Amino acid sequence: MVNSSDKALYPPISPVSAGLKGTCPRCGQGRLFDGLLKPAKECMNCKLDYTFIDSGDGPAVFVIMIMGFVILALVMAFENAFHPPVWLHFIIWGPAIIVSCLWVLRISKGFMIALQYQTNASQGILADDAGED
Repeated sequence: MVNSSDKALYPPISPVSAGLKGTCPRCGQGRLFDGLLKPAKECMNCKLDYTFIDSGDGPAVFVIMIMGFVILALVMAFENAFHPPVWLHFIIWGPAIIVSCLWVLRISKGFMIALQYQTNASQGILADDAGED
């Protein structure tokens, strides 16, 4: 008789490391993302099912707040130092905003997913939803 439960032991993976590398929060080897921001269905290495993933809007809120402040500070410093025309601001800062926000969003989303796995976080259940009165 074959036991279907997973008995493999995996070393603890740092959520920061998993987020930066975009790797599986359990084994640290397989890819977490299937594309730029879309989580894969399962880990290619340890076969961890990624259906538990629900990072919600948390990473996006952090990216908006942090990158908005950083980019605005850079734009203001650039304007004070060089006084360029407006069209140059659009050429420089448009792509800079898009690339930096996507990069930071991928890292923060990986970090939040790794924390979710590590702490075994899940959707809250109210007593009424569980059938208790």
